[in-house]
Amino acid sequence: MHRFDPTPMQPRKTDLARDALQAHRAPLDMRQRRLLILCDGQRDLAQLSAMIGPEASAMVIQLIQAGYLVSTASPGPVPAPVAPTAAGPAPTSAAPVTERRRSLVAARIYLLGILELQRHPQAAALLHTLQQARSDEQVVAALGSALDALPGLTSPGYCERVRQRLFEVLPETHLAQLEQAGAVAG
Repeated sequence: MHRFDPTPMQPRKTDLARDALQAHRAPLDMRQRRLLILCDGQRDLAQLSAMIGPEASAMVIQLIQAGYLVSTASPGPVPAPVAPTAAGPAPTSAAPVTERRRSLVAARIYLLGILELQRHPQAAALLHTLQQARSDEQVVAALGSALDALPGLTSPGYCERVRQRLFEVLPETHLAQLEQAGAVAG
């Protein structure tokens, strides 16, 4: 059963997506590249599904998690924020949505892509370490090592954008682990 969604998602490209499309070196397959090209903030998921196929929604979610797309709603009336009441479920329903956007897998994929773009032996070694990490602790440690090394591999502005984007998708528990390791200060 389909429900009417008054604000359909209209995904649009991020700077990372634009860079990936220009560089032709990002770890994207042809269908993902085609979907990125079509995501202009004007087409909703239904239109994208008609052009790409039924897997477009899943691909959009993957590309959002990897930092290539952002979700925007179509123009329309914006509901006013509702003050939480004792009977209202707003506080409990808002928390899972934020946490769903955060994913250790998405953070890992994002930083793998960033390391892959660097043409430096140290970046290749960090990439290999991150690829080989199996436990959450190993992944977080590899992310921290990569963040520590990134200022020596790229410009300060680019490094800061990567750091900010990574911290947007990294689950807060893992972000706290990076803070304890000292990788957040930078």
